[in-house]
Amino acid sequence: MKTVRNIAAYKFAALTDLKPLRLRLLELCQTRGLKGTILLSTEGINLFVAGGPEGIDELLVELRSIPGLEALEVKVSESAHQPFNRMLVRIKKEIIAFGVPGVDPVGRPSPKLAPKVLKAWLDEGRPLVLLDTRNDYEVKLGTFRNALPIGVDHFREFPDAVARLPEAMKDQPIVMFCTGGIRCEKAGPFMELQGFRNIFQLEGGILKYFEECGGSHYDGECFVFDQRVGVDPALQETESSQCFRCLSPLKKEEMDDARYVPNESCPYCYRPTEERRALLLAERQQAIRSAVDPLPGSTPADNFRPLRIPDRFDGFPLVDFLSSVFGHISKNEWETTCASGAILDEANHSVSGNRVVRAGERYLYRERGQIEPTVNGAIRILHEDEALIVVNKPAPLPMHPSGRFHRNTLQFILNQVYHPQKPHPAHRLDANTTGVVLLTRTRHFASILQPQFERREVSKLYVARVQGRPSWRESTCTMAITTEAGPAGSRSIDESGLPARTEFRVLQEFGDGSTLVEAKPITGRTNQIRIHLWHLGFPILGDKTYLRGGVLGNDQTVSPADPPLCLHAWSVDFVHPLTRQPAHFEAPLPGWADA
Repeated sequence: MKTVRNIAAYKFAALTDLKPLRLRLLELCQTRGLKGTILLSTEGINLFVAGGPEGIDELLVELRSIPGLEALEVKVSESAHQPFNRMLVRIKKEIIAFGVPGVDPVGRPSPKLAPKVLKAWLDEGRPLVLLDTRNDYEVKLGTFRNALPIGVDHFREFPDAVARLPEAMKDQPIVMFCTGGIRCEKAGPFMELQGFRNIFQLEGGILKYFEECGGSHYDGECFVFDQRVGVDPALQETESSQCFRCLSPLKKEEMDDARYVPNESCPYCYRPTEERRALLLAERQQAIRSAVDPLPGSTPADNFRPLRIPDRFDGFPLVDFLSSVFGHISKNEWETTCASGAILDEANHSVSGNRVVRAGERYLYRERGQIEPTVNGAIRILHEDEALIVVNKPAPLPMHPSGRFHRNTLQFILNQVYHPQKPHPAHRLDANTTGVVLLTRTRHFASILQPQFERREVSKLYVARVQGRPSWRESTCTMAITTEAGPAGSRSIDESGLPARTEFRVLQEFGDGSTLVEAKPITGRTNQIRIHLWHLGFPILGDKTYLRGGVLGNDQTVSPADPPLCLHAWSVDFVHPLTRQPAHFEAPLPGWADA
């Protein structure tokens, strides 16, 4: 079987006489049986071509004879089949569509960072922002670990996406990257024009990084714009495919999904009938009921609590770290715990209390035979689609493993129900708070939805039933909130704390002297609504932490038998990560809020 050689290259250069050049290149490629696309412009050349090795070599000789392209560098890979259907040579206004005047990649390029230098920076943990300038559907197949996707469907959307980046990023070192580097040639100078002062572009893009550094610090594959769809860090074609209908790249597990029908649909564009959607929702609700009856934490099991060593404990004995962080447990008790083999390193080997720890190391604290406190498992699914899960969280129910709760949590229960997927919560509610919670079904959709919360583009409304009757109909609280936790994980008002803002509106007054209040948090600090109402003199009914008279209680998570905390996440408005359209969801009001 003959090997097909694939080349990809671009170069910004001042080219002239494009029409005769187009005809000359097209004739050469057709004569040598080459297929692919060559784009010509007065600003340079961009090409993806595949064929026999001899034909490819002749094409490169011809290209490098063109004034301005003498130093043309190419990325080379091999495949067992021809990835293109025909040969196209086209003249374009731009070799990469951007549409922004004033960007000059030839005269004012951004500094390039060699792949091996980037790897060295990542190896040493140098602080930087890895900015993925590619389209979201490309990012879905793979990207650098902890990279920030720019969040676009087309490169022309890049300027608007840059405008949404935090102002603080303008002084941070940013290493941007794309498939082969061409998009960064324009993205870098554009960002510099917008005031970003420390921009680098990964020389040769992901493909060059794969060639020189393999897959170090990279998760997944790299999307390529031909019939191979994806290549791995060895630059070999993967099993990934692409949906004929919506063009989403698909990994093997997605092609095994029943919703994948070749040339018709995939899990991301499949649209079941309303009858089928209702049936699927009913099946999922039954799966939740089975998962919580009995509650997963009601049987004895070992729980593993993660421990990460902060910088300030670098070089300390393990037992000193433990007794300092968990001050309510004595050093002697921790020595006994370590001697019992309850502290494990990352290789799951038990370690002694005199082990010298290093900053950044991770350990596990194994708590044997734990039975967890009872929670309310009545989770209701409000909506489900290919990207999103919307639930009405009951209370008390912690969202994440923490403290006494590991298996009796929303995350653990949904992981069982949606296995092998692990839903990603886009935000959080306190264990004692009920209401609407958004979760994404893949890391790709999480990377689209999560930044909306970080940029404060999501609008959330809560309702709370408070003690007393405010004299105001509307009020705004802007008191800052402490960063450090107090008794039972509480926070309090502190002028030097984190800025916080909540807008309140009275909805109804009840005969028992309580009042139903609407709360709109503009920021998202821990316990923000509870603290602000407590500060205003109207603590929430059922709150065991923030008590009347400015007193702090010692209780945290209530029991299902206790009176409820009367705080409910009522609605949420955001941009749907799949449809990119405005979305609105509400969780029905609980009985204590019903007029």
